Amino acid sequence: MGGWYQTHIAGTGRSAALWVLIGFLLTYGVARWITRRIRARATGQVDHGKPVLHDLQLGGVHIHHQIWGMLLVLLTGLLEFRFNPASPWQEVLAALFGAGAALMLDEFALSLYLKDVYWTKDGRKSIDAVMIAAVAGLALLLGTSPIGVDAQEVHTEGLTAVSITLAINLVFTMICLLKGKLVTGLLGLPIPLLALIGATRLAKPSSFWARRWYSTPKLTKAQTRFGPHYQARRDRLRDAFSGGRKPWTTPPPTPNKPTKEPKTEPPENPDH
Repeated sequence: MGGWYQTHIAGTGRSAALWVLIGFLLTYGVARWITRRIRARATGQVDHGKPVLHDLQLGGVHIHHQIWGMLLVLLTGLLEFRFNPASPWQEVLAALFGAGAALMLDEFALSLYLKDVYWTKDGRKSIDAVMIAAVAGLALLLGTSPIGVDAQEVHTEGLTAVSITLAINLVFTMICLLKGKLVTGLLGLPIPLLALIGATRLAKPSSFWARRWYSTPKLTKAQTRFGPHYQARRDRLRDAFSGGRKPWTTPPPTPNKPTKEPKTEPPENPDH
């Protein structure tokens, strides 16, 4: 195992990328588990025998785990830029950086909407951000450049050919974004095939592309394509990535049992 790691990971300069991804995924999983346990307790769905967890509060203020993520990212970045440590400290900083990024992106929707929407449907934006980061991290680990080309390609194919390839990929990425396909467009930068697929398929009906260039029949087709069934599939994927259940679905409160009104004595009749 050690020899394989040295040959295929450390020897190719991918060791830090691997530990960033490991730290990211492990921290995201732990953070989601903890927040679900806290949510279960808050909604009365506590499993007996499991540890009781609480939100962290300082001075009566709820400290979101996004804050710890920011501190980790800032600290690890500062240490890396200042000292540029060798192995194994580089891998340690990489894992801590991934952990901080996971804590930040798990509450991405909070920064986007400037309010706590973690347990609402708007909170799904955080799941989208985590999924994009995970796929991008995996692409970098496998050796793909963030823009779809790398120095080796420039050396073997020439600057002109690589520049043309890059320009075409950026055009496909822009088309994806204009078609309302943010995830496909962003992932299309390191994975050009995704950008090509997204650019050639139907645009979302609310996108600039559809509103500007689609005829009524094609717009209707797009509305059908991205209708309730599409949204349901997308939501199931988000739910699976966030733990397999809909965390924003709050169970209805248990109705209180009617209390018996206290018996009152009839007022005394002053005539008696």
